[in-house]
Amino acid sequence: MDAIDLALVELLRGNARLSYAELARQVGLSSPSVHDRVGKLETGGVIRGYRAEVEPEKVGLGVTALIGVVEDSNADTDDLLEAFRVLPEIESCYFMAGVESFLLKARVSTIGELERLIVQIGRIPGVASTRTSIALSTKWENRPQPLHPGQ
Repeated sequence: MDAIDLALVELLRGNARLSYAELARQVGLSSPSVHDRVGKLETGGVIRGYRAEVEPEKVGLGVTALIGVVEDSNADTDDLLEAFRVLPEIESCYFMAGVESFLLKARVSTIGELERLIVQIGRIPGVASTRTSIALSTKWENRPQPLHPGQ
């Protein structure tokens, strides 16, 4: 990746709806050249996708919880990951160092739904225990870090 590719990634991280013409104007290239570069960034796996970022509360997901999962010593990590993946309430899954093997970010409508989810996770074979924290509010999330050349 060169400096122009980095600039394109930064621009798209800020606003993925920018047109090729606007991207081209901002990086000083032609639209076809920018189109080719963005295509290469997509096929190369640098840009993984585009999505609409929504306000969770406005779509009925007002409860955000972080659920730490302690893996049973006999657990199969791949089986656990697959069991977590099929739960639509789980937005993110991180493999962790430390006591907890996984940290799950879940969004649900109500505390009752969160309770059902925690019970469901606890019943998954290979889950020894869970520890849940509920976010009172979100100050920010998904804040992109500045890119540095050579990354």
